Amino acid sequence: MRNLNHLSEIFKLYDTYIIDLWGVMHNGISLNSKAIEVIENLNNNSKKIIFLSNAPRPSAKVIEFLRKLKMEEKFLSKIVTSGEVAMQAINNNRFGKKFYHLGPARDNSIFERVQENKTSLDKCDFILCTGFFDEQENDLEYYKTLLEDYTNKKLMCTNPDLVVHRGNIEELCAGSIAKTFESIGGEVVYYGKPYKEVYDMCFNQGEKVLAIGDNLRTDIKGANNLNVDSLFIYNGVHRNEFKNDKELSMLLKKYNVKTNYYQKELKW
Repeated sequence: MRNLNHLSEIFKLYDTYIIDLWGVMHNGISLNSKAIEVIENLNNNSKKIIFLSNAPRPSAKVIEFLRKLKMEEKFLSKIVTSGEVAMQAINNNRFGKKFYHLGPARDNSIFERVQENKTSLDKCDFILCTGFFDEQENDLEYYKTLLEDYTNKKLMCTNPDLVVHRGNIEELCAGSIAKTFESIGGEVVYYGKPYKEVYDMCFNQGEKVLAIGDNLRTDIKGANNLNVDSLFIYNGVHRNEFKNDKELSMLLKKYNVKTNYYQKELKW
């Protein structure tokens, strides 16, 4: 494991860069200018760049969001989201036809082609979890009570992340509800990192890949699952969990992952 001062030291070793968005390229409020410099340089050196996000929405919605943050159009053609992969499963009735949507209205785009199949918890074939209701944003007990009589139905989680930082404020994600559902005996099907299916849209066998992300559970674990190299950005999700290199090694053991490189923030 190497403390990497500059990505420019190793960039020639890889053909393809799978880069997380939230926590690496932006913090939910603004773009990270040093990370933008990195992708400018990778692009100028003809490297393949794929942004892989656990956003519970179709890629088009994430592109809209990145436009608002003023990301250049040339970088918006290669975006893959867990929501995009999940949407294909929903449209193909993989877990049944009728679903109950557990999440905010802003995520409705994930089922826009089959919205007539949305129904109640009692009548659904499966539960589609994209996140928290706006009026119940942090109360996991609420969701435990809501779902305790429905553990016989599969829950489809379109964002395996547990938490994210919007600026400096920590917010819970759909993965936290999924873990709660599992704790009461329910079965969860996850879409997104670290699960292999989402990577099928990103690269082909034979490409030399570097995965870059700030989440050990998803970004780095996903790289480990695929046996590709990784760069851990430590000033993201795990920013409060360690103070020095020794503690970082312990943190990697805690999450049962390994990484090739680490940086505070993505820097050329």
